Amino acid sequence: MASVLRTFARRSVLAPARSFSTSQVARKDLIQDLYLNQLRSYKPSAKAADAHLSSVKSYAAPAAPQAPTLPSDLTAELSKFDATEPVLSSSSSTTTATVAATEDEGIAGGAKEYLEFLEKDAPKADAHH
Repeated sequence: MASVLRTFARRSVLAPARSFSTSQVARKDLIQDLYLNQLRSYKPSAKAADAHLSSVKSYAAPAAPQAPTLPSDLTAELSKFDATEPVLSSSSSTTTATVAATEDEGIAGGAKEYLEFLEKDAPKADAHH
């Protein structure tokens, strides 16, 4: 054990002593300093007191709506409306006849076939075990 202590003592004498500095090395970041100085020296330009008037419109309330007025002689208007006969156009009756004729001719046969196809039962899949 004594030889171990001598070896340890010899190594500690031969090893150079290390010293630690408690102060930090002063490194200056020039770019950061310039940036911060520019930020500190910035003074925003003063705005005029009426600067908001160019972007804001003044509000004006809309005019109040007026109530609808009834005709002065309502009974005469109603009797005039009742006296008129409705006009039945002959074109509407010809239109329905034309539609019925085209369906019978088979133009709409594709629709009939499609409806018949939809009404058929779907084929049942065989169960495979």
